[in-house]
Amino acid sequence: MTDFTRKSLLALLCLAGALFVACNETAKDQTKDFDAETGEAAANVKKGVKPEADEQVAVIETDYGRIVLELYPNLAPQMVERFKRLAGEGFYNGTSIHRIDPDLGIIQGGDPNSKDSNPFNDGAGSSPLPNLPAEFSDIPYERGTVGAARAQSNDSANCQFYITLKRQPAFDNRYTVFGRVIEGLNNADIISNAPVRDGTDRPADKILVKSITLQKR
Repeated sequence: MTDFTRKSLLALLCLAGALFVACNETAKDQTKDFDAETGEAAANVKKGVKPEADEQVAVIETDYGRIVLELYPNLAPQMVERFKRLAGEGFYNGTSIHRIDPDLGIIQGGDPNSKDSNPFNDGAGSSPLPNLPAEFSDIPYERGTVGAARAQSNDSANCQFYITLKRQPAFDNRYTVFGRVIEGLNNADIISNAPVRDGTDRPADKILVKSITLQKR
């Protein structure tokens, strides 16, 4: 944490409680603050494991172009299986990128609530499937890392995901890494700089996820 200025630290503390929302908890519960300064990393963290890419990539088609992810089932087998299952079922088609923050460099999507016309329930939705346990590893959150969004509970990842656009050491060992952007990171940058609603990190206009499909590498 010493790499961050006081201002950056305060911003991260606010983000950690509000950004990583998921799945089968009330919106009130999902916005509780996570103390990135004093909170402890999970006891079970995979260490020294080199990411091994899945034979399939996930292709996200958005209003701002294509973003391609490679997935790491050896790091997070349950989250990768969940993401692939939902993508294969068309669950993500018609959702949106519902949260953007260019200063911290993060975009988030995957919420079925974002299909409706009410932007204020975005971030509180989940799939019909149960939440997943934490699958933390010591893979650092670098630019292009793909993580599983969750609420305050470590074991609350479900369907939402985020992409980090710059180094985020406060998230290391605390949020499940399950992939990396290998194409179209510039499109994610453009998305992160889209206009937002006043005083929020919600896009002013819907940023559509047209589809997420799986393709052979």
